[in-house]
Amino acid sequence: MARILYLVHRLPYPPNKGDKLRSYHLLKHLAAGHEVVLGSFIDDGEDWAHVPALRQCCADVFVAGLNPLTSRLASLRGLISGEALSLPYYRHRAMRAWIEQLAQGPRFDAIVVFSSTMAQYALQLRQTMGDVPMLVDFVDVDSAKWTDYAKAHRWPMSWLYRREGRELLAYERQVAEHARCSFFVTESEKALFQRLSASGAPVEALGNGVDSGYFSPLPAQGNPFDPDELPLVFTGAMDYWPNVDAVQWFASEVLPGLRQRWPKLRFTIVGRSPTPAVQALAGESVRVTGTVPDVRPYLQHAAAVVAPLRLARGVQNKILEAMAVGRPVVAARSCVEALSANGVLAGQDLLSADSAGDYLELVHALLSAPQRAQAMGQQARERVLRQFSWHAHLSRLDHYLPRSPEGAA
Repeated sequence: MARILYLVHRLPYPPNKGDKLRSYHLLKHLAAGHEVVLGSFIDDGEDWAHVPALRQCCADVFVAGLNPLTSRLASLRGLISGEALSLPYYRHRAMRAWIEQLAQGPRFDAIVVFSSTMAQYALQLRQTMGDVPMLVDFVDVDSAKWTDYAKAHRWPMSWLYRREGRELLAYERQVAEHARCSFFVTESEKALFQRLSASGAPVEALGNGVDSGYFSPLPAQGNPFDPDELPLVFTGAMDYWPNVDAVQWFASEVLPGLRQRWPKLRFTIVGRSPTPAVQALAGESVRVTGTVPDVRPYLQHAAAVVAPLRLARGVQNKILEAMAVGRPVVAARSCVEALSANGVLAGQDLLSADSAGDYLELVHALLSAPQRAQAMGQQARERVLRQFSWHAHLSRLDHYLPRSPEGAA
């Protein structure tokens, strides 16, 4: 049993949003065979109640509170220091002091970093403890996301986002060169990083999974929709910009045309922390739920699920969950391509869309042929069962972890 330091930028519990799903299952996988010491931040006050649950599976847990407003102001120091703003955003005095304390104690056999911004603490520990093997789960190429954001905004934000993309890429390259191996969620993200960074550092793809036991077809679950409603559903954290952009675009560019053909159709946006822009969409044709105790009834009773993400790439948990529940999904081509690398078949397991016209016609086709939609949902469920087990994906990490304290390199 190796002693592992696991550093995560956001408390990996409860697994109620994309990054926390992946970081939680990674923690669960590590804790099954190793002694794990967890260091993390909390940026949502409600998460403090969940710290005791993590103490049950970890040898030790340190959590620091992160105030988003204060951190945003602190991040501006990066304009002076010349570094990516994301680094001072997560630079915290209490976390640095805890790392310094750990460095004086027993040696770790490995450090696992979730999100490149937490690598600054791994590098701090290695300055004192020596060359402890480091594995980094980048998940996505975050620097490329900032560059994409720049394209969707006007100056001065476009300049700021473009700068962040450039400086963060330089940091990502540095981190990867210090790591025993770095991981990205898809082969395409891996290839993108290799192309942008021009680095020969070891990199692998480490796909997402889904808990197909929890997300399973359960028709007996109560129906949250009105009896005469034709529900079209989107799920996700609604303070995340790519999700906000997706629902705003869909409500503006696609929904009116669908409503002309299907007057009883209603677009339901299910997810925590909806921004004012998302709340402003609510009306006769759009329902905004905010936080719900259980997302599964909304998926189970949806006529179809859409994922019109224009600013996000990689394997989207929201899509896998809808497929696991057995619902037909229409998703952005970039998201479908990420799943295709894992054997998902566009046109059979789910539908791929590029434009507003694509979404209009594909959703209309599903609503017009309920039996076809049902068959697609069943096939999607079968695909998830065969190829999207968390254990199967995360076991690829084990090759890079020491088998015992003596095995550390």
